[in-house]
Amino acid sequence: MKLEKLLNQTKVIKTVGDLDLDVKDVKMDSNLVTKGTIFICIGGNDFNGYDYIRQVENYGAIAVVTEKELDTALTQIIVKNSRVAMSSIAQTFYGNADKKMKIVGVTGTNGKTTTTHFITSILINSGVKCGLIGTLGTFYSNKYIESNLTTPDPIELHKLFKDMYESGVKVVVMEVSAHAVYYEKIAGITFDVAVFTNLTQDHLDFFKNMECYKKAKLKFFNPKNCKSMVVNSDDETGVEIINKNDKVISYGIANPADVFAIDFVEKISGTEFVINLFDCIYQVKLNLIGRFNVYNALAAATACALLGVETNKIIDGLEQVKGVSGRLEKVYDKNFLVFVDYAHTPDGLKKTLLTFKKICQNKIICVFGCGGNRDKSKREIMGKISGELADFTVITSDNPRYEEPMEIIHQIESGLLQVCQNYIIIQDRVEAIKYALLKAKKGDVVIISGKGSERYQEVYGIKNLFNDKDTVEEIMGR
Repeated sequence: MKLEKLLNQTKVIKTVGDLDLDVKDVKMDSNLVTKGTIFICIGGNDFNGYDYIRQVENYGAIAVVTEKELDTALTQIIVKNSRVAMSSIAQTFYGNADKKMKIVGVTGTNGKTTTTHFITSILINSGVKCGLIGTLGTFYSNKYIESNLTTPDPIELHKLFKDMYESGVKVVVMEVSAHAVYYEKIAGITFDVAVFTNLTQDHLDFFKNMECYKKAKLKFFNPKNCKSMVVNSDDETGVEIINKNDKVISYGIANPADVFAIDFVEKISGTEFVINLFDCIYQVKLNLIGRFNVYNALAAATACALLGVETNKIIDGLEQVKGVSGRLEKVYDKNFLVFVDYAHTPDGLKKTLLTFKKICQNKIICVFGCGGNRDKSKREIMGKISGELADFTVITSDNPRYEEPMEIIHQIESGLLQVCQNYIIIQDRVEAIKYALLKAKKGDVVIISGKGSERYQEVYGIKNLFNDKDTVEEIMGR
């Protein structure tokens, strides 16, 4: 593609050099640059693209997108925001594939992954070929692509869109993280349906305070980029979105909503409720546990109704979901039950434990830690929550990253000590899980929380192979 044509959708301040160039590729990673590449120069604290201009010259780059004029022989495209430009350039380079499919985006602190899986199940049940992008990876046309990010960077994202479209995908369902909105990863994408689940404490290591975190979520709900909005009316931030936009369809349980649920029956085997979906009344039997999953189901049902899916197929699609990997996933069911969950926020842990307080026959044993180099303020809060709601807590290590594991553990312990002394500290996560399993009696529930389906434990920059579910299966197999 000619460089001049590639810039058709990009707001350019100034160009320096020849635009009659053949662009073979687009990259933001200097190490991936090859002959004929246009390099997107992104500034940053840890890695600054401006430090690698000589390298990309030597690797064969023909042009650079930059926010300032540089001392280089490469053709320069000077823009106001390199990240926005990267999104529009990637969109053009990969043939605007996103505009040829319907796009559903789901954002919120908790529930994104389960909600997107519900939506995907409903669409597949309705005969719609779809793609799924999120925390657990990318799935479409019998393909699975692992991802380290909830929302891929724009170049990878639009490359996926192109391949999905060429594979016959009609609807793309994707998780949209607050970081993705902040970094303009989704700039230029028009969402047919935008879903909001909830907003609770998370990512304060990055956003510093809840107000900044909220602004990132609210920015997603731009009427120019969202044809329809599906919003939780029982969430405070959700109410804000509802009051500010006229394209909103609401769902909820406690507050008035367009789509709502009543008559709950919560069991260890799943959750039953009655859904009112635009005045169509249906009994729903979810295989997933917890009222929070009712919210996820309501969001998914509403989104799919807006996409034109028949109500009976929506209900069938919800009921066909047996579980979502690492999301309150049952991994052992004999004398006692063991669940692996991703709950890594105060709200997530609280909702999980409250759910089992209602349905557990005996005692709840909670095994969890908190990630290093992340929001430190939630550690004490989560310790207190576990102390109040679990009968016994095993404090252990999560992904300590570059922090000392025992320092994190003691911060969690400070919250527990405010309410009880029913806990033990076992830093080694394997030994912590083993202790909890040996302690469990008939009728007990062991909840191993924080990591979900993650297949590694990150310690001082090294990702060691580790998975909670595999660990349980190995221990119980022995």
